[in-house]
This record gives sequence, C-alpha cells and structure tokens, in this order.
Amino acid sequence: MATCVADNISIDPRAEIDDEVEIGPFCVIGPHVRIGRGTRLENSVTLMGHVTLGCHNHIYPGAVIGSEPQDISYAGTDTEVVVGDHNVIREGVTINRASEKEDGVTRVGDNNFLMAYCHVAHDCQLGSHIIIANNTLLGGHVHVHDYASLSGGVAVHHFATVGGYSFTGGISAVRHDVPPYMLLDGFPAKPRCINVVGLKRNNFPPHVIQCLSEAHRLLYRAKVGLDNAREILRTAGQLVPQVNHLLSFVQDQHEGRHGRSRERLRAA
Repeated sequence: MATCVADNISIDPRAEIDDEVEIGPFCVIGPHVRIGRGTRLENSVTLMGHVTLGCHNHIYPGAVIGSEPQDISYAGTDTEVVVGDHNVIREGVTINRASEKEDGVTRVGDNNFLMAYCHVAHDCQLGSHIIIANNTLLGGHVHVHDYASLSGGVAVHHFATVGGYSFTGGISAVRHDVPPYMLLDGFPAKPRCINVVGLKRNNFPPHVIQCLSEAHRLLYRAKVGLDNAREILRTAGQLVPQVNHLLSFVQDQHEGRHGRSRERLRAA
C-alpha cells in the first residue's frame, strides 16, 4: 500500500497502489486504477476509468486522468489511459481515455513534461521526452513523437502527427503534420527553419544539422519538390539517416489527406 496517504481522500478498495506512492488530500481514485512505485499525487487529483500510471510520476493539483473521451460516438466501452514513468503532469492537465476507433488506449510515454492546463484528447499517442507548454490542446488521435516540443497555447488538429525533435511556437494552429527536426509557427503553422537549438541540445553533429538545414531549404524555400530534393541531397552526400527520415515523413504527409498522413485512417 502507499506509504503516505492523506485522510480526506477517496480511494476505491479495488485500486492497485504500489509501495512508496504519495497521495495528497482530496484526491479521487477509481476502482480500475493502478499506480506504480514512487508516484506522487498532489491534492485534488482525479483518476477515473481504466488508468495505469507507471513509476515515479508527479501529478499536480486539479489534473484529471482517464475521463471519458469527448466524442459523441463513444459507447461506453472499457478503453483506457496508460502513462509511463518519470512524467511531470502539472496543474489542471486533462488526459482522456480512448474511444473505440483505434486500439482503445490513450498513451503517454516516459520523461514527459505536460505543463498546466494542457489537454490530451482521446486516442492520442505521446512518445517520450516531450515538452507541452501551458494551455496547449491536442485533438483526438494526435501522435507526438519523441523529443518534440509544443509551446504555449498551441492547438493541434485531430489526426495530426508531430515529428520528433520539432518545436512549434506559441499560439500556433497546427492543421498539418509537423515535420521532424523543424521549427514551426503561425496560423496555420509552417516550417520556418530547422530546430537548431533543440538539435544542438540533443547532441546532433554539426554535419547532420547542416544536412537538415539544406533539406529544409530545398523543400520549403526553393520548393524543388520531394524527388528533386532527394536527388540533390544524394549527389551532395547529404542524404544522412536523419534527412532520409525527414523525407519519408514528408512523403507520408503528401500521401495522406489535408496535409495529415494519418487522415487515411479516417478515409478507411
């Protein structure tokens, strides 16, 4: 059982709570909740529905995890939320459980930082080492890849994909997929340059950064087209694995609908 549990809380006896868990006052924990070792819940946290929290997470006041998806087609099945380890989930964050339209799980990976009042909608899939700033909204079925950063007040369209190591500036409208390694902002958000600061912080070699910068120039400034850009980069010896990943991502985006590769799922 938890080592530190406040008196004025509501925990269903069927909930599974590991050792060294701290639960503050006024928390509500439902019957289908599992909390891993070392996780800390501040006051007024609500865990409802089928929720699994991994180890050493820190959940701040007012967070609600596992509430029903805000989807009018949801028929009440036992979908769930699965959260990994070492995540920081700040005040007022909401993470909805999945609908029945994909695999029935809303997922959050490890070592993520979700700042105050951001929203993770049903069926979202978040990787690891992601930063999402205050009041950012992820629509349903959004995928966010590892090491992506979303600044404050960003709205991400449902079924969009946010590529790894990207940075999206504040108050942006993300209507299309966000290519990896890029810095975007605007209404709608568009790639402005590569995410140099993020790449350097994550120890990308200078040569790789230079290759990605040239790929950005060809794709988004010169607009030579995907096939021509690939050939130019190959000829210049700049088709490194990260550039290949970027080009594959853009190819998938073009093959999708409305600038979102995963819109093909809706069409199906």
